[in-house]
Amino acid sequence: MQFVSHGIDLIECERIARVLENHGKRFLDRVLTVAEQERAEHFADPIPFIAGRFAAKEAILKMIGTGWRGEIAWTDMEILPNELGQPIVRLCGATARRAEAIGINRVNLSITHTKNYAAASAIGLRAN
Repeated sequence: MQFVSHGIDLIECERIARVLENHGKRFLDRVLTVAEQERAEHFADPIPFIAGRFAAKEAILKMIGTGWRGEIAWTDMEILPNELGQPIVRLCGATARRAEAIGINRVNLSITHTKNYAAASAIGLRAN
């Protein structure tokens, strides 16, 4: 595997809580896929999970060098855990096309969160 690029993001969980309070389901539908929303429902306090996914998607957008703009949608990125809990990234749409254009065919992702903050680091890799 060859390193192509990296992105990182940090967000305050309180910011996500405020957006959810103001926009509720509309925000969730815009930012999380249906499967991600279903996963969030399993937590007594879903805010850190949602904030972690938001930070992860921001990190992925930084990794591909675009930020959130143009045809890219938050739901072009889906992050679900494998059987061991490792976050696995699935890209589609404009995000997948951009990643492919710069040679990324694998994303290694790490997400961490506390009650107050969530952070994520995304590394774009190319198979040799």
